[in-house]
Amino acid sequence: QVQLVESGGGSVQTGGSLRLSCAASGYTYCMGWFRQTPGKEREGIATIDTDGSTNYADSVNGRFTISKNNAENTLYLQMDNLEPEDTAMYYCAADKWACTLINGRPSLVIPFTYWGQGTQVTVSS
Repeated sequence: QVQLVESGGGSVQTGGSLRLSCAASGYTYCMGWFRQTPGKEREGIATIDTDGSTNYADSVNGRFTISKNNAENTLYLQMDNLEPEDTAMYYCAADKWACTLINGRPSLVIPFTYWGQGTQVTVSS
């Protein structure tokens, strides 16, 4: 069993930045960030595999950066140039195996086993 704890959410204005962190209680392989707004399905926005390969949703590509500190079992999401449309609850997810690849990139849609409780990000205009 792996526990995931997110932190770093908050409120910022359009164009601002936030850095989310996700501390894992054990070693994990494939990890990702998802987000969800009320009434909508959870959306995969960034994933990172054991070899460091990454994948991003079109909506965040070029603005968000996923990274992982393997020694500390911590996942990060650097979010720059935030927009009101980025307002959501952000969740960290992980698996104890390598990511499923789709078109050679870590999948954004294959379900993960372990999930955090989420951290709220609010972007005001």
